[in-house]
Amino acid sequence: MMRFPHLTACVPLLLTANLAVAQAQPQAGDWVSYRDAYRSMVLFDKYGGAKNLLQSHLQVAPKEKGALAEGVQLALTGKTVQTNLPLDATGRGVLPLLKAAYDENAVLAPNRRLGGFALRPRVTIAPRADGAYDAAELRAACEQALGFARYSDASARGRQCAGVRLVFPKKGVEAGARVRRADGGEQALPLARGAAFAGDVDDDFPVVTYRFGPGERVQVVTYNAPLAIVPLFE
Repeated sequence: MMRFPHLTACVPLLLTANLAVAQAQPQAGDWVSYRDAYRSMVLFDKYGGAKNLLQSHLQVAPKEKGALAEGVQLALTGKTVQTNLPLDATGRGVLPLLKAAYDENAVLAPNRRLGGFALRPRVTIAPRADGAYDAAELRAACEQALGFARYSDASARGRQCAGVRLVFPKKGVEAGARVRRADGGEQALPLARGAAFAGDVDDDFPVVTYRFGPGERVQVVTYNAPLAIVPLFE
């Protein structure tokens, strides 16, 4: 059976739990308290349930479409702490859990004006280097994410795992995925355009949705590495 690599979450959370960090409606050039971000992200770090198939990031979510241009980073600034946190194309980066930044009440702000933004913790499924995912393990990873969502957000307790959304880069690689059966036969999954995460204003990523079926013994194989594998709850 294919197995996901074990990951230790160095920062906490990324899923469709959509916990909102720093809900003060920041305007262009505003900052967000590191302590607020830390408190939300540390939930994943402290969570005692299974999470070895997951990874956690903090997402910069602009209020305006197209604001998150290439090169945008999240600046962490305190009295003795100053660094820039790289962001991927979905706006996600790893928030370091630093005692000094917490004690100094450091601030977080994009290095460019975004016309307003929010910070959101995001929990996703860890990618595989070979691009082949057993359906049973995708379901297990989704269940881990749902377990954390129920722990951190009471509104998730009535939801169930429905599938996964594979989000691909907008350019530079061939986007898409296919289902590979035990007999070696393959079938391409429909490719669409959409948001990486529910609520994002940027809805132009190439995305593939795979929905779980009863007792499926198949693999989902990607043509190239996805930006994110997002668990879907319904």
